[in-house]
Amino acid sequence: MCRLLGYATAGANTSLAAVLGQPAVDEFRELSEIHNDGWGVGLLSKPVEPPYTRDGGAPAPETGVQLYKSTVAARYDSVFPDFANAPARGALWHLRLASSNLPLILENQQPFYANGLTFIHNGDISDEHGVNIVNNRSYPVNQGAFLATGGQSDSAIFFSVILEFIGFGFALDEAVAQAVRQLRQTYPKSSYNCMIQSEDQFIALCAAGREVTSERIVEVYDRYGRGEQAHDYRVLRYRSLDGSAIDDRGAGKGGVVVASSGFEQSEADGWTRLNNDEMIVASNRTGTFRVRSI
Repeated sequence: MCRLLGYATAGANTSLAAVLGQPAVDEFRELSEIHNDGWGVGLLSKPVEPPYTRDGGAPAPETGVQLYKSTVAARYDSVFPDFANAPARGALWHLRLASSNLPLILENQQPFYANGLTFIHNGDISDEHGVNIVNNRSYPVNQGAFLATGGQSDSAIFFSVILEFIGFGFALDEAVAQAVRQLRQTYPKSSYNCMIQSEDQFIALCAAGREVTSERIVEVYDRYGRGEQAHDYRVLRYRSLDGSAIDDRGAGKGGVVVASSGFEQSEADGWTRLNNDEMIVASNRTGTFRVRSI
């Protein structure tokens, strides 16, 4: 049960601080008062060094990839501001509140990274009795894909199902949609809000089994005196990065940022709610994006 944030630019390296503005970055970071089970970030950038340069080792990459994960809450981690000011053409940010008492170990921190893909998830994939999918020995998990994620959590299983559908030949957005359809056959009420990025694309999905916030989440937020922030807990909103208009189909250009609720996201500032069972499909090279259903 986490907070998600991601963006894709029109191919230009841009920092989170430039995308949101410093006050919103501070608000997002402060959510780790509640989502205090660690945090992580995955950045894609256009390297300073020309791609494919041979300097004695492997050729310089066409895309630079940075991945950082910590079991320390973001509000206490001194490197958070450095990453918030690091330029990237695509980025995923994750503040963790561990689900179903899963262990607070580095392997379960997100983003997960495998096969050139960075992945983050907000949800607790459990049955009606509260038994998490990691304890369901009968659920068919592709062990090769699961091991590739490096994780041991329900989110890692979700990612592994996506990887499996990619292996079947599905495009990235459809692989995410297929994974949700499969998991919902056993776990229809779980939340599958997630974000995933490749070197070319950024996907953000809103797929909450229960749109009404669970009592447990309300209780957690109330404990910190922030219960008013829990009512739209599973909501994702998006806006274009360059301030250009989003058409009536939800499409746009110039890049896009998508975020969980929890900090100021007003319509006046261009934020639009992503409906349940819809996803943003964006290019982190051209900045074009569209909305599709699953």
